Amino acid sequence: MENSTTSSTPKPLRRGKVIKRVLIGLAVLLVLLLGLWAYQNRHAIYYWWHGEVVVDRSKYPIVGIDISSHNGDIDFYKVKNDGYSFVIIKASQGIKEKKTRDENFSSNYDRAKANGLKVGAYHYFEMDKDGVSQAKNFIEAIGWRKLDLPLVIDIEDDNDSNKDIDIDITLKNLNAMIDNLQSRGFKVMIYTNGNGYKKYVKDRQLVNISLWLCSFKDPDEIKHIPHHLQQYSKHGRVQGINGDVDLDVFNGNEKEWEQWLNNAAPLPADTTSTNKTEDINYETSK
Repeated sequence: MENSTTSSTPKPLRRGKVIKRVLIGLAVLLVLLLGLWAYQNRHAIYYWWHGEVVVDRSKYPIVGIDISSHNGDIDFYKVKNDGYSFVIIKASQGIKEKKTRDENFSSNYDRAKANGLKVGAYHYFEMDKDGVSQAKNFIEAIGWRKLDLPLVIDIEDDNDSNKDIDIDITLKNLNAMIDNLQSRGFKVMIYTNGNGYKKYVKDRQLVNISLWLCSFKDPDEIKHIPHHLQQYSKHGRVQGINGDVDLDVFNGNEKEWEQWLNNAAPLPADTTSTNKTEDINYETSK
């Protein structure tokens, strides 16, 4: 019987394969981490690649900001003197039972009004929550306050928390909220981005609904889309505000701005109260 020997891979070769696999694993992990970082910083990357949008104030003289409690304490006197004409303030989110009111809404409203800014309010729309309940939450958050711009329903289409919600559910709740607000005599405006516009606005016949479009492009590039306001930056720098702030522009001249405001007042006379004690106070959230 012949002697036989079992062949084996030399140790240096085995070590080389292990090292190669480890390096491949690390490279894959690095790509995944870079992809996650790029997604989280996609707006900053866009600005770095394309440059910050600079609005031609000779064409579009009316600019404003939109804010929430995340922007901290704001000096609206400086905002006004920095050339801004309006501010849209977060008032509420979702439904009342979740206690989602913006904690700075009241003070932001008072100080913005006192400094001569035109003021609007927005509600962060939660796609899986009942639209009538969201409308009620929004109205109660506004309370007695008189606004200059339509009531804004903020539809964030690129939020990961919304990606698994069926579009039919979203539309059902959105329609219910719009119908409820309009049945009370309120003017309504929708804020959304390009994806949201295609899914919830473009092919629908929304009667008496203004559009506030989020698009980080020169205003001339989106004139083919009917809209009144454009949010053109999330990295604006404005006197009186620490850090980045959202910047907005009206799609028209000063005369068109005044005409729009005259038709856009959101509160019907019979629902407006001057009694500030009617505020509904409960826990707020950022």
